[in-house]
Amino acid sequence: MKCAFRASARCGCECPQVCDDHVVTEPATSRPHVIVLFGATGDLARRKLLPGLFHITASKLAPECRIVGTSLDDLGDSGFAALARAACDEFSTRVIDPGGWAEFEKRLHYVPQSAGAAALAAAVREQQAELGDDVELLHYLSVPPKAAVAVVRTLAEADLVAHSRIIMEKPFGTDLASATALNATIRETFAEDQIFRIDHFLGKEPALNVLAMRFANGLFEPIWNRTFIDHVQIDVPELLSVQGRAEFYESTGAFRDMVVTHLFQILAFTAMEPPTDLTPAAISEAKNKVFRSMLPIDPANVVRGQYRGYRNEPGVSTESETETFVALRCDIDNWRWAGVPFYLRTGKCLAEGQRIISIAFRQPPKSMFAEESGVGAEGPDHLTFDLADASKVSLSFYGKRPGPGMRLDKLSLQFGLYETDTAKDVLEAYERLILDAMHGDHTLFTTSEGIERLWEVSAPLLADPPPVKSYEPGSWGPNAIHQLVAPNAWRLPFERAWRGIEAQ
Repeated sequence: MKCAFRASARCGCECPQVCDDHVVTEPATSRPHVIVLFGATGDLARRKLLPGLFHITASKLAPECRIVGTSLDDLGDSGFAALARAACDEFSTRVIDPGGWAEFEKRLHYVPQSAGAAALAAAVREQQAELGDDVELLHYLSVPPKAAVAVVRTLAEADLVAHSRIIMEKPFGTDLASATALNATIRETFAEDQIFRIDHFLGKEPALNVLAMRFANGLFEPIWNRTFIDHVQIDVPELLSVQGRAEFYESTGAFRDMVVTHLFQILAFTAMEPPTDLTPAAISEAKNKVFRSMLPIDPANVVRGQYRGYRNEPGVSTESETETFVALRCDIDNWRWAGVPFYLRTGKCLAEGQRIISIAFRQPPKSMFAEESGVGAEGPDHLTFDLADASKVSLSFYGKRPGPGMRLDKLSLQFGLYETDTAKDVLEAYERLILDAMHGDHTLFTTSEGIERLWEVSAPLLADPPPVKSYEPGSWGPNAIHQLVAPNAWRLPFERAWRGIEAQ
């Protein structure tokens, strides 16, 4: 094992400057950790982070750890423990074992932000001392983007940078200039391999299943290219409105909030070349090659929408042009994907909440079936990934209808994770990603190069966005989305529902 981080100030070695020889050659999976949770009383912490931390510590998936929470609220250890218990009771998807909770509660500590950097440092050092030698730090910044730089400066002032990693929430800037500036500012304190830019979409079991389906099966990889695939859709409609987040949403909109940080990352998993291996560096490079091959987004290939009633939200201007919906076409200019359009759609207040990747295969060049046979009547064959936690995959195709004559129906083969004996072992996205960060595994995280390239290809759209079109809450967005994908059609809404557990 070589030293943990590249810079001597961060790894404790004797080299006087940043040195490429000082990198992790294997993950340190058993070192104890102190997790410093900024924004510890916020919505994300209550809904996902605290329940997730309880599960991975109680189940012994995580190494021995202590949790030091900090936020604007004036709490003590007992108040923080009560908040964490209420959060787990409300949001955990698992039964809370009393014995496990008693152990977890002992790990929780709290320092109000008003106490300053010195108090935070003292609390962390106390927990480090209790854990013994070789303790690492994991800082989770569950804070608004505008507060991230201030938190980083607090960590530097508290001398909590050495032997640490930092998890940052999106958005990573709002354009190329701000993303470049943010990355430069963070790297004044942390080395790039200490920074983990989180995208919870990539931590989901179904997203990883895309890699497994593609690269582990001789059935799919040979046909995963422009010769056999007609187009790809990545569709993430949401039922919810902005729900009191109007101030945040007004400064971002659907494109910055969802497309750059989530949908483009899913696109990279779908489109990337086979990596040389499954190491973090190889997968990151394969994703970045996709981003480098993306053509700049043409505003003519973008539909922006705003649901009726958005301008009545508190904090929203009556003349707001912020989009709550966006659909667009992306093109990847490389050997594998030239000429294959990628259609992306996401928005608030839509008809359904879904997370779908749909691969549409080319139809045979000539059909010997009669027009009335039904072949092609329900669109092309599809391979569909449901990225919801249920993790389902469907392969649709045409097959003969039983009976006389040659009538064809659209059929499908479906798989659901609930059909396996290991469904209970699924980790929620934040649980997986926190564990990966503790182990120093960047596989499912975003690099500064990738983020800056995505803002670069987004520049034409940000400079000249098309006007927003209104749409009714509960619809699928503005009518212009149909012209965007013509002569194809949107995969959602599905004509046939997924088969559920009750159908098995």
